Amino acid sequence: MQQRPGDVMTMLEGILLTIVTAATPLLFAAIGELVAERSGVLNLGVEGMMAVGAVCGFAAASTTGQPILGVLAAIIAGMLAASLFGIVALFFVANQNATGVALTLFGLGLSGLIGDSFVGTPGIPIPKVNIPVLSDLPVVGRLIFGEDPFVYLAVALALATWWFLFKTRGGLIIRAVGDNAHSAHALGFSVLKTRFLAVLFGGACAGLGGAYLSLVYTPQWTQAMTAGRGWIALALVVFASWLPGRLVVGAVLFGAVSILQLHAQAIGIGIPSQFLSMLPYIVTVVALVVISRNRALLSVNTPACLGRPFVADS
Repeated sequence: MQQRPGDVMTMLEGILLTIVTAATPLLFAAIGELVAERSGVLNLGVEGMMAVGAVCGFAAASTTGQPILGVLAAIIAGMLAASLFGIVALFFVANQNATGVALTLFGLGLSGLIGDSFVGTPGIPIPKVNIPVLSDLPVVGRLIFGEDPFVYLAVALALATWWFLFKTRGGLIIRAVGDNAHSAHALGFSVLKTRFLAVLFGGACAGLGGAYLSLVYTPQWTQAMTAGRGWIALALVVFASWLPGRLVVGAVLFGAVSILQLHAQAIGIGIPSQFLSMLPYIVTVVALVVISRNRALLSVNTPACLGRPFVADS
């Protein structure tokens, strides 16, 4: 049966909308991790922070009936989880990789414990933006003028992060600390304070990404609903070469892969569903392998002190 042009446009609009929604939590989490890594800290606990943010955001919104309180609770929960990582990895100089993995395991376990009583509880819907006339335009109306507030916040946050990192003194300090911590310390900058604040920002963004999952993307709580998105966000930072602009493009691309595999199943493409479910992670690995071969690109943008602990000489 031949599809009418209107049906094709409706299907295209639906695909584009779902790609944007799939990219949004990745963008939130990756922006926070990008700032943390620019300061020289590699936090592998993004998945755990997102999970804690998701459950705390849903619990607060469900208990109070106010989604905005859920968002605030998710941000605070993400920052608290990040502070735990920061204290152990920065001030006690523990191995950052091991501490980050421990944070992920801790966050996933804690979220399951907190969320046990909220399984099956219906979520509180967050209305989408509706601008008269503009939101009714074909395709671009809902795509640009009819998204939920989180999408606009994610884009604004990416722009603000680019401006802060490359146009302000604070951003210069973060990049200096990430490139040469000892030189920054010699110039009088507090390396540990700068890195700790960057880690807290990363936790807040991961909490926002988790809140989006439980309050908007699938407004309910289910255990392990982050489904590896924190790891994809970590890969996105490398994919984007630590540049916020490329991060937006990367989030959309990875979101598209996640959504297109669902549409492929819906239209009956003869590919095993298990392989399609693996597709986003396969693409992540392939992208990292390809990028790692470009030594020139990595050497230009990679923070020189990424993952290296800092202990002041005096």
